Amino acid sequence: MFDPSLLGRLSFNLTAPTKAPLAVGGNFLGIAEERDAILYVPENLKKDGPVPLLVMFHGSGGSAEKVLPFLQEHADRRGFLLLLPQSIYPTWDIVIGGNGPDLERLGQALTEVSSHYDIDPAHLGFAGFSDGGSYALSAGITNGDIASHVIVFSGGFMSVFMQEGSPKVFIAHGLIDEQLPIETSGRAHATKLKAAGYDVQYVEFNGLHIIHPPIVAMAIDFFLEEPQHLAVE
Repeated sequence: MFDPSLLGRLSFNLTAPTKAPLAVGGNFLGIAEERDAILYVPENLKKDGPVPLLVMFHGSGGSAEKVLPFLQEHADRRGFLLLLPQSIYPTWDIVIGGNGPDLERLGQALTEVSSHYDIDPAHLGFAGFSDGGSYALSAGITNGDIASHVIVFSGGFMSVFMQEGSPKVFIAHGLIDEQLPIETSGRAHATKLKAAGYDVQYVEFNGLHIIHPPIVAMAIDFFLEEPQHLAVE
């Protein structure tokens, strides 16, 4: 029988939590001996009812610790869980040669998080920077019945063999990105997704291949469905 994971499909379903909540701060999930996924739990996370979860994928050569500072303040202030997977190799499996162990670990991490928390399916986002942005975009469109929102910070490509659901998409790209030209990445992705009927918020900023803090703030508003301010320098 054909394995849908080869096309990027996650074998994950939200279930009611059966375990106690984790400690405030960063928690290793115990799904791997090396480069384990981290769940950041803010102090003001609400105790009752479903809670938002944002999954953030790091860039090539990156780590959970490198991307956490860009989002921790927002998680603390806005009260959402932040899941930080880590690629087994220097970058994500889909970039190297196709869906594989990183996708499997992502499913394990999501399952572990949902065993501790009641996750809001309307606010379960996939986000990422650079190669992580490509991963978030590819996995989010492929698993749009799981990911409600997809956030792409300067992503390079989109690898999609099947589409499920209709996640809302936020794409941001620097006008002078020196690594991934905006014409063949950010603009091209936004055009394709809009033509396919996706709800896309596309933002360009005057910058290089970076995670731009004002853009991150906009993306969090998008994820939590707050009013957006589009003038970004």
